Amino acid sequence: MNRTLVAAAIALVAASSAFAESPLANTATFAGSRTRAEVQAELQQYKAAGVNPWAQSYNQLRGLQSAKTRAQVTTEFLQSRDETAALTREDSGSSYLSTRVHSPARVLAGHPVNAQ
Repeated sequence: MNRTLVAAAIALVAASSAFAESPLANTATFAGSRTRAEVQAELQQYKAAGVNPWAQSYNQLRGLQSAKTRAQVTTEFLQSRDETAALTREDSGSSYLSTRVHSPARVLAGHPVNAQ
């Protein structure tokens, strides 16, 4: 009889539902910095300009005008690419950096550049 009672108690515990704690509710109230009228006025400005920054088709660069030519940008890219390749070679760029001394005199390792 004890086994039957223990088995019934285990079955009762196993069949009962487990209730988890409810998620914490955010009780902090939102205090906006602008009034509803200001937000509505900004929306009307966007609509009048034909711009909707929240649209999936919004193109931020539509009115961008570059100050450089395509050739200048290409030259800058190639120089940057070559410098990056030189700095990430097997010698960690030491041979590249040894040829790019900024002062007229050679700077030796262990000698501060600003020494008199």
